[in-house]
Amino acid sequence: MNRTFAFATALAAGMLSAAGVAQTAGTPATPSAAPTQAAPAPVAPHAVPAKIATIEFEQVAAATNEGQRALQTLQKKYEPKGTELQAKAQEIDTLKKQLQSAPATMTESERAAKLRAIDTKEKQLQRDGEDAQQAVTGEQQQAIAVVAKKLAPVVKKYVEDNGYTMLLDITGQQGGSMSVLWTSEGTDISRAVLDAYNASSGVAPPVPSAPSPTARPHASATPKPALPKQ
Repeated sequence: MNRTFAFATALAAGMLSAAGVAQTAGTPATPSAAPTQAAPAPVAPHAVPAKIATIEFEQVAAATNEGQRALQTLQKKYEPKGTELQAKAQEIDTLKKQLQSAPATMTESERAAKLRAIDTKEKQLQRDGEDAQQAVTGEQQQAIAVVAKKLAPVVKKYVEDNGYTMLLDITGQQGGSMSVLWTSEGTDISRAVLDAYNASSGVAPPVPSAPSPTARPHASATPKPALPKQ
């Protein structure tokens, strides 16, 4: 997913004018042909007016009505797999309890055979769970990428309409390479963009899914995106 599309677009738009000013400010005046004339005084740097906003782009894409509907569809798709993995886990638990309560007359070879059987089932369950998790994650990323592609023009329009010169994508900033040094309160446009996209998409909010008692593969098939900041 091109999570930095909106950032790159806004950054390029905002820095075009700044680049021109910087170029003018940073180019020394043409020296006089006279060799005895003193060098011109350096031009003092000056700040370029800027209006910076931040957005949690990936969370916004996932939190849109369209994104939530896609994630709910994936949740239903993988519920049978979650039920299957839960049944296998319960089977292993039953085998362990049976071994713990086995009579003292059980031979060491019989105990070792049962332990090997349990170990084999546990390893298979782990592999199945990892495969299912990879499949879920891959489809989640694809689903959100579709929404994100349509969200990007909405972000660009909002940035231009509101006069921002720079937009920072702060999705996952704690674990990512980009860090935001300072932001003023009220600059996060995530909620405004989310509302604008939902209004333009025409997709109604999905009906909340009823809690399912079945387990899902290692993690929920549908992540719950954090609500964008007001």
